Amino acid sequence: MFRQRVNKLRMRIEGSLAQSIESKRVAAESGLGVTTFHRQFKQITGLSPIQFQKQLRLLEARRRLIYSGHSVAEAAYEVGYESATQFNREYSRYFGAPPAQDASRLRQMEEKRQAV
Repeated sequence: MFRQRVNKLRMRIEGSLAQSIESKRVAAESGLGVTTFHRQFKQITGLSPIQFQKQLRLLEARRRLIYSGHSVAEAAYEVGYESATQFNREYSRYFGAPPAQDASRLRQMEEKRQAV
């Protein structure tokens, strides 16, 4: 039962990356207390709700940078970051390279792969 509630929320987070997570409201919607909700969510996903959302935002921003030709600022704002500086810092920490550099490298790899 807890798994269904958390999975429902997980899908909602995936569908609305730009919206921030309000733990109290989300826990209430899932019929759980805040502490129980966080514990169950982390048990199922391996991440806290905020970490989960951050990971999804970074992955979606990376996809947009590589395949949609978005600028770093556009990708950051479209997935819910309010600060390009914060986005650059978190992206670099997560992927090991700044967004523009990482996207350029991955686009080149993709072009080489498609040329084969």
